[in-house]
Amino acid sequence: MSDDFHLEPLPVDADTGELLEALGPIEARAPESQFCVFRSGRERFCLPVLDVEEVLEWPLVTKLPLAPAYLLGIFNLRGVIVPLVDIAITEGRRPGLLPKHVVVASLAGENHQEDVRVGIASDEVIGTYSVKNEDFLEQAPENVPHCVGMLRHEDRLALVIDLRRLLEVFPGPSI
Repeated sequence: MSDDFHLEPLPVDADTGELLEALGPIEARAPESQFCVFRSGRERFCLPVLDVEEVLEWPLVTKLPLAPAYLLGIFNLRGVIVPLVDIAITEGRRPGLLPKHVVVASLAGENHQEDVRVGIASDEVIGTYSVKNEDFLEQAPENVPHCVGMLRHEDRLALVIDLRRLLEVFPGPSI
């Protein structure tokens, strides 16, 4: 080991200021948020990573009779039945071209009830990105009621989904 490297223990009764001073200078960074960006139809959408439970390859989907057109069916996720919605239903998909992935989002239940899960059909998962707060635009297209804004990343825009609004616009089956 190099003679230049030397550790000195801090006193047991060290206060917070001494601990921070021992860590060295902290760089001032702009606050950041992380988003999972994916494409559904022709549009890019994103969810905060804290709302995303996982991303799956296309599962075995059970279709429901008399279900609305946006509800592709349900699937089993480790013993939990999850509704699968297609948020690109208004655009119309090319015939015979099914989505390839499912973004499973989870919304914390109210009054300590169980979390509500929903699968969102995705044609492509673009990735997870850390963005600065100034990249978030609080304006969303009026014809997309389940979005609360837009996110600028890689010189492109992605619509930010609000899970509560999504479940109001695309209600899943009650199981």
